[in-house]
Amino acid sequence: MTQRTTEEIKEEFIGIYNDNIHREGSDKLLDYLINKSDFFTAPASTRFHNSFEGGLALHSLNVYHCLKDYLSRERVRNDYGLKYSEETVAIAALLHDICKTNVYVRDFRNVKNEQGQWEKVPTYRYEDKLPYGHGEKSVYMISGFMKLTRDEAMAIRWHMGFSGTEDNNTVSSAMEKYPLILAVSTADMEASVFMEK
Repeated sequence: MTQRTTEEIKEEFIGIYNDNIHREGSDKLLDYLINKSDFFTAPASTRFHNSFEGGLALHSLNVYHCLKDYLSRERVRNDYGLKYSEETVAIAALLHDICKTNVYVRDFRNVKNEQGQWEKVPTYRYEDKLPYGHGEKSVYMISGFMKLTRDEAMAIRWHMGFSGTEDNNTVSSAMEKYPLILAVSTADMEASVFMEK
């Protein structure tokens, strides 16, 4: 896979967003992401998947493409009956992690080099000024700009699936009622585990 610039990633994200998301308030949310947050320069994590500048926007695109692929499978469409609008797919995938905007601060950490000597290397640290959780924080942030459907809100809220800190029975119950949760969670794991090593 070729390395992409943050501008190329931003351009693709905005293109998909504008092509698919049209509900009232979506323009203000996009303006927030572009002009009032670090969404397009933030990492997706401190040291794990996409822990580099622009990693959050790239992760969001990766989840979008994985979700589109998952939902296009014949078994998923015909046997499971999972069919969602292009708008719902774009919202759930592109916005599931906006809780990660404005929380990563550039820093340094000490690491031993090949000679066994300590040296400072650049890193990010997590500093959340609005500790409202993870998926629920994304739902809260989006809802300040536009309304979400129940499926979208649930998929974003529970996108960590069984890898989150919630009670497994609660996650399972939510997935049974709102299958988009499983689809977004699967896409998120595929992106972070396989695409973003």
